[in-house]
Amino acid sequence: MATVQEMQQYIHQSISEAYPEPEAGAVAQLVLEHVLQKSRTELRLGRQEQVTTEQEMQVQQAVARLQQQEPVQYVLGEAHFYGLDLQVDARVLIPRPETEELVDLVLKEHKGQAGLQVLDICTGSGCIPLALAANLKDADVYGLEISGGALGVARANADRHKLSVTWLQQDIFEPVQRIKRASLDIITSNPPYVLEEEKQLMCPNVLAYEPHLALFVPDTDGLKYYKTITEAGLQLLKQGGKLYFEINERYGGQVQALLLQAGFAEATVVQDLSGKDRIVRAIR
Repeated sequence: MATVQEMQQYIHQSISEAYPEPEAGAVAQLVLEHVLQKSRTELRLGRQEQVTTEQEMQVQQAVARLQQQEPVQYVLGEAHFYGLDLQVDARVLIPRPETEELVDLVLKEHKGQAGLQVLDICTGSGCIPLALAANLKDADVYGLEISGGALGVARANADRHKLSVTWLQQDIFEPVQRIKRASLDIITSNPPYVLEEEKQLMCPNVLAYEPHLALFVPDTDGLKYYKTITEAGLQLLKQGGKLYFEINERYGGQVQALLLQAGFAEATVVQDLSGKDRIVRAIR
């Protein structure tokens, strides 16, 4: 049987063609932590410990998938998001760090407020509404999503963390059901926003494995989701309620103008930690 150190070297070397450095080392670390259920420190201290035959087989199965450039989050079946370990698979997008920044902005602006009414639109894995439900006291949180498969993942994540979110399966291009007019304090949305023409700029593993329904919009109508969700926001938000969009960095000024022209009192473009336009926040 192999040692922990030998397993790590095996993973690293086996995926080096599919994953450039330093990503290959980071992925090897994640696989070991997941399979052996040990922390980075525990693995470092126990480098000469032997792994079991079953663990060795799990590692080999993971390596075979990683060599096909399948995202490590799908291979391991989980992704970390704002303090939560979330189940993910090919039915949902892998949560991104930029989306954590949206959650963080919402929480900073509503710190200490209890009983808020919150709706997340295009909810996917449920990462946004679950992070908000975990951090907003006594909030009523809703997650809206057209994909039944994605909602299956979201429900599993809610059960996993014992968080209360009401899931709504419907198309946002139809009137929102079960939510009263002018009843919401917060709407969040990370809708599809990648233009078809941008496919050539994307990593092969994203194109091959992540759901295109949740990624792409037509080149001729890049703002289609923002227009519809803006209209929904005008109907569903209270006076003073806030709408938070994650955006394609190319859309900042356009989405801001769209919101102001529609009748929102204020709209602000917020940059992410990389200095790119990433969030637009508007006040009803």
